[in-house]
Amino acid sequence: MEKRVMTDSRRRRGLMTASALLGGVLVLSACSGGDSDAADGGGSSSQAKADEAAAQKSSEAQIKITPADGSNNASINNSATVAVSKGTLTQVTMTAADGSTVAGELSADRTSWKPTVQLERSTTYKLAATAKDAKGLEAHENASFTTVSPDNSFIGNFTPEDGSTVGVGMPVSINFNKEITNKAAVQKGVTVNTSSGQEVVCHWFSTTRMDCRPEEYWQEDSTVTLKLALDGVEGADGVFGVQQKTVTFKIGRNQVTYVDAKTKQMKVTQDGKTVRTIPISAGSPDNKTYEGQMVISEKFKETRMNGATVGFTDDDGKGEYDIKDVPHAMRLTSSGTFLHGNYWGAKSIFGSVNTSHGCVGLSDTKGADDPNTPAAWFYNGSIVGDVVVVQNTGDKTVSPDNGLNGWNMDWAQWKAGSVA
Repeated sequence: MEKRVMTDSRRRRGLMTASALLGGVLVLSACSGGDSDAADGGGSSSQAKADEAAAQKSSEAQIKITPADGSNNASINNSATVAVSKGTLTQVTMTAADGSTVAGELSADRTSWKPTVQLERSTTYKLAATAKDAKGLEAHENASFTTVSPDNSFIGNFTPEDGSTVGVGMPVSINFNKEITNKAAVQKGVTVNTSSGQEVVCHWFSTTRMDCRPEEYWQEDSTVTLKLALDGVEGADGVFGVQQKTVTFKIGRNQVTYVDAKTKQMKVTQDGKTVRTIPISAGSPDNKTYEGQMVISEKFKETRMNGATVGFTDDDGKGEYDIKDVPHAMRLTSSGTFLHGNYWGAKSIFGSVNTSHGCVGLSDTKGADDPNTPAAWFYNGSIVGDVVVVQNTGDKTVSPDNGLNGWNMDWAQWKAGSVA
């Protein structure tokens, strides 16, 4: 009896094993798409035919949108480019977060698209592109990205302006609106070339200011080109440049003026030749004028000068002087040194005594409307970037970063401030 039970048990286990194996064969056949349509009811063959049909209806066109979907800190200059291979673009739509459409243009061969306007910072944009392949089958691609924010970007405010004509002393001066810690990367993105072939070197005065100049004054009548390739350059941790710009300016005639506080005369030269000598009144013994090479950085037909703004105050805290209509004023330093017309002083002081608070004064009339005064003549014949060399005042040499006055640093020192 016991023997028969064991035999029945073995028989049941054998049947179960056979059933499991048969099941395994059936499952394996269904997953592997076996050769027999009868084995799987035709499902495998039908799926293969469906896949083949779908493949035949799929476009070969491959669309690529830059930047990638979901990108942050995207460029406002080079983002939103759409390109297609194995096909041509039929439609590209770009919209800002407020739903407004961004203008763009297709390439002549319809294989690329880009915006025709600069993008806004801190803005999310959406792109939808459609293309067709040679068979007319369509492909679609969508992407969304956000441009770099003001907090995560920097710009360089530069002088001189594009298209301007300036004097031979005018440096390229760039003031960044964020502190730059990666100076090498930023300097690499700034190039300055001149048609005269002069070597141009950039010098960092601080983490926010970089000036560029040749060893000697610019060659007259030459053309200078400044290129800012700062888009995407990481100037500090997580702070990227957004500028991509080319600026061209021209150097005018060579005018250098020499102010001698001892003789109280000003000699105006062009191309090395004296064209006029003008009597002046420089800073008084108590308020000497800086010495050194100074560059005219601004011109005002009339301007207000208040002593309180530059530290000259009376006991009541008010300015020692407050003249609201100083004529023919030309700025020489950021700290307030000007070469300007003077109508309030006696005519006898010019050429004979130094009376100012540190500026250089020329005889003038109130209203700045008399073209025959020495101040008017000099103002009308001067341009931003002209050099004024002040001598024999007994004061210290002006700091190179006080205005556009880097010429007061020798070439070795200047080059030492470069990180290129």
